[in-house]
Amino acid sequence: MKLIVISSSSSIENEAHIITKLFEAGLETFHIRKPRNSTNSAINLLKSIPAVYHNRIVIHSHHKLAYKFNLKGIHLTKTHLKRKFKTWMNIKIIKFKNPSIQISTSFNNIGQVLDENQSYDYDYVFLSPIFDSLNSKFQGGYTEHTLITAIENSKIKVVARGGIDITVIEKANQIGFEGLAFYSSIWKKKDPLLEFYKLIERFKELKIKIE
Repeated sequence: MKLIVISSSSSIENEAHIITKLFEAGLETFHIRKPRNSTNSAINLLKSIPAVYHNRIVIHSHHKLAYKFNLKGIHLTKTHLKRKFKTWMNIKIIKFKNPSIQISTSFNNIGQVLDENQSYDYDYVFLSPIFDSLNSKFQGGYTEHTLITAIENSKIKVVARGGIDITVIEKANQIGFEGLAFYSSIWKKKDPLLEFYKLIERFKELKIKIE
């Protein structure tokens, strides 16, 4: 199961150091999602992270940096999907320079997961919101049955996002999600690294292999 961490949307103290420590602890996929960041800010953050870990990073903006820094992937936002021709051209260029680049996007309803006529060949997609962060119950009108059925009938690998914390790992695995995307449960804690270590231990307890 994929264990994905999404960055804080704003800059935080010692951010590059924390991200590096996450990689050192075993994190394989880190999404940099900073909607308000300039290209220079994105470059500075990437340069602050050891190059050996760049192939574990997915960026949500400034996609051309993906081949300049040999990153793992690019994430397409609603804005990218609206700019169809420009995005198509950018992906062509990026894939030419980095053929192994991964492409992901975000969905917010079951219908999108089941739609076989996707604009791009996604390696995986985020589906949200899945859980209520206060009580771990399903959100968005989802039920366990509808999620299981959708995932079983979809050709796309689905990663759960929204209300994802240590308490829902077992349930998400039982439903059949390809992975989990952690955000608030990491960055809204006093010690993000400690929270990540707890996640690793929980995966081990459940005997779930982390990708």
